[in-house]
Amino acid sequence: MVRLDTRAADAARTLSHGERRQLEIAMTLATKPDLLPLEEPLAGTGAEEAAVMIGLLRRLGEDHAVILVEHDMDAVFELAHSISVMVDGAIISSGDPARIRADPLVQEAYLGATETPQRTFADGS
Repeated sequence: MVRLDTRAADAARTLSHGERRQLEIAMTLATKPDLLPLEEPLAGTGAEEAAVMIGLLRRLGEDHAVILVEHDMDAVFELAHSISVMVDGAIISSGDPARIRADPLVQEAYLGATETPQRTFADGS
């Protein structure tokens, strides 16, 4: 599933960074988890390795519940069905990718909006 067949005889230390991330996922899959929590699977990968990982994550999402913590927003928008965005440990927005992309607080925090929007909470804060 992780497409490391051609590297099966190679020691893990000889794998590229991206291939090591794939191997980590393969080892997790071997435990037959109900939930696959993945933190920053694209961190440190180049464009080619990231594309491979995105393909793998897409395939995994077909048969597994996946929780993905990731800062690569393009990958998040490509992969996720539901997104919660956190800033300073607090969720500032949750919803489908279209809602998240349109949220001014998310734009400011992660997508580079030019104005800082203010949100008023029910308690007046």
